[in-house]
Amino acid sequence: MESDALFSLGEPAGAPSAPAGATGVDGFTSVSPDSPLPVRMRPATIDELVGQDHLLAPGAPLRQLVGGAAPMSVILWGPPGSGKTTIAHLVARATDRRFVAMSALSAGVKDVRAVIDTARRQRRSGGPQTVLFIDEVHRFSKTQQDSLLAAVEDRTVTLLAATTENPYFSVISPLLSRCVLLTLQPLDDAAVRGLLRRAVADERGLAGALTLETEAEDHLVRLAGGDVRKALTALEAAASSATALGTGRIDLATAEQAVDVAAVRYDRAGDAHYDVTSAFIKSMRGSDVDAALHWLARMLVAGEDARFIARRLVIFASEDVGMADPAALGVATAAAHAVEYVGLPEAQLNLAQAVIHLATAPKSNSATTAIGAAMADVRAGRGGPVPRALRDAHYSGARGLGHGTGYRYPHDDPRGVVTQQYAPDDLVGADYYRPSGHGAERSVAARLPLLRRIVRGLPAPARPDVPGPAGNGRHPSGNGHASGSDEDGADAVGEGQQ
Repeated sequence: MESDALFSLGEPAGAPSAPAGATGVDGFTSVSPDSPLPVRMRPATIDELVGQDHLLAPGAPLRQLVGGAAPMSVILWGPPGSGKTTIAHLVARATDRRFVAMSALSAGVKDVRAVIDTARRQRRSGGPQTVLFIDEVHRFSKTQQDSLLAAVEDRTVTLLAATTENPYFSVISPLLSRCVLLTLQPLDDAAVRGLLRRAVADERGLAGALTLETEAEDHLVRLAGGDVRKALTALEAAASSATALGTGRIDLATAEQAVDVAAVRYDRAGDAHYDVTSAFIKSMRGSDVDAALHWLARMLVAGEDARFIARRLVIFASEDVGMADPAALGVATAAAHAVEYVGLPEAQLNLAQAVIHLATAPKSNSATTAIGAAMADVRAGRGGPVPRALRDAHYSGARGLGHGTGYRYPHDDPRGVVTQQYAPDDLVGADYYRPSGHGAERSVAARLPLLRRIVRGLPAPARPDVPGPAGNGRHPSGNGHASGSDEDGADAVGEGQQ
């Protein structure tokens, strides 16, 4: 069978028979000239491994593992195409240890125990140490993972396991505690580009028979999304198309035709990035859900970092939806978490759901304007000392300084609101928050004048037929929205809090 599509894990000809599910013993199937390009271009030494610099320092666990300097068990966690199975291949080739490879898709407890029993017999007879590679280990059940514990504990086998799933959720804790966890990162664009160029020039690859044009190279890099296997497979398909056409170059049209994916004109570091992002945000702000989904799709297909998109959604939820739909921030934050927890491509569903929610939600920028006005006053030097009643009175001597004196505890009032000065002296009466009448903020807009009137100790507004004093706030407070006595205000505040 193929594991990670990088190299065959099949039994080499003439090798001892392996238990069902074991896909390689004492090595791997040799590479032939007609092997897929990703197989031919797999690194032959650890120094050819690209994109995992954080694991390749001298003395690092990965180098020790490949070199056989320490018989440590390791779990490799990383996205597809980041090099997990390639590392297993390097381990198999770099030492004289017996190497057994199996896939969790087809192996069972019986197969695992057969490998362990053989390893134990060989160890007692002075034979080579056994390295057991398990691909997709997260697909093993708890019972199957339990069957490895004793052998890993006493080093009957050195376990090398690969997974694309978070091992803290998919691997049992006892097994995880017996292994060193190495996290592989997706390859960045520069690493993928370098490997494409190596494949074009290297004798194992295209051997310089074709030229890869810059636009086609950019397209393949974007298409890969950090998965070098995907990039090399696409390159091979494009090379076949170019050869069939009798041309010595792979241009953008050939690359598009070969992989059946149109190149998206989108430069993640240039104007297109900012233009598309701007259109995306403005479409959601304008409540055009269909246009917003188009721009989301444009970014996803172009290979935009999903974390960037998620961050923009979290910002938008407060900047443009805000109190009109307070749940929007939770939706956006959940989508951002899903991007980290699930990853692409599945997380595109979570992003789409969040975009639909935000685009169709009622809109309010009151939070944006409120914090902007407050910060403008702070930067202008307005403020002054904290009112004495609000100062910290918990430390020794604070009471002697008058801290906390006169503070009124709101919960002692049946309304839950009391008259009290909270703002500095020169900002009393300043209204920063101006709620809209949209969505859930409509009820806040009705309640806020009552709260301000009670907190500031203002008289009840006069009835329409009775002249009253003008408001004394620095900004219009909107008290005209309320009517009735303080008792009426207390009732309305209480209802709003229920």
